[in-house]
Amino acid sequence: MRVLLQPAFLLHRRPFRDTSQILEFLTPEHGRISLIAKGVRRKARGGSLGAVLQPFTPLLVSFTGRSEMKTLTVVERVGAAMPLQGERLFSALYVNELLIKLLQRHDPHTPLFAHYAQTLEALSSSSAADVSLRIFEFTLLDALGYQINPALDASSGESVDPDRWYRLQDELGLVLSNEPPHPDRSLFSGADLLRIARGDYADTAGLTAKRLSREALSLQLGGQPLRSRELFAPQRRDQSAGEQ
Repeated sequence: MRVLLQPAFLLHRRPFRDTSQILEFLTPEHGRISLIAKGVRRKARGGSLGAVLQPFTPLLVSFTGRSEMKTLTVVERVGAAMPLQGERLFSALYVNELLIKLLQRHDPHTPLFAHYAQTLEALSSSSAADVSLRIFEFTLLDALGYQINPALDASSGESVDPDRWYRLQDELGLVLSNEPPHPDRSLFSGADLLRIARGDYADTAGLTAKRLSREALSLQLGGQPLRSRELFAPQRRDQSAGEQ
């Protein structure tokens, strides 16, 4: 099998043997793929190739091989790296980690690839980072076959009532809760859910969207921890301390 000049983004890299690396890419036609970059850690080759193999940079990759783990043969940069710093860099790392842990290899999601590129552009601009992340999370859940319709009760098929409360039921979606809201219960306001359905993430609707997406993703992750969240927490604490 030989694939030429496939659009790609580098998601992760790790050492392999003495001089090589295993690279995780997101592509539109082949989904998430793992490629061996032979000799990339040699100083003579690693300098030029390493400069191209950077995350958050639009790339074209060519690869070949018959096994699941194929070999990178060519990589070209087709755009500048996204200017991500601080909180927005950690957000982009979080997005990459979700893709690595939740996407099956060789399972293409062409619309998700396009949306990933749009999310990086939004994070590198003045757009609201939280809104961009929520939209990406819900898009990823949809690609995984776990679509959440904030305006619809998944059990009854009826429209969400703004005066009622809803809970997330595994493998089904949002369903009406007959229990009153309580700190120990993860319930979602119908009014906020309807705002989310309209694309309104302001104030309490944004907080509800964050809780909803995180709970749904946690179900998909099956308890796997996210390293990017652990790295992000100290920075947020430092920022909060500086603002006091």
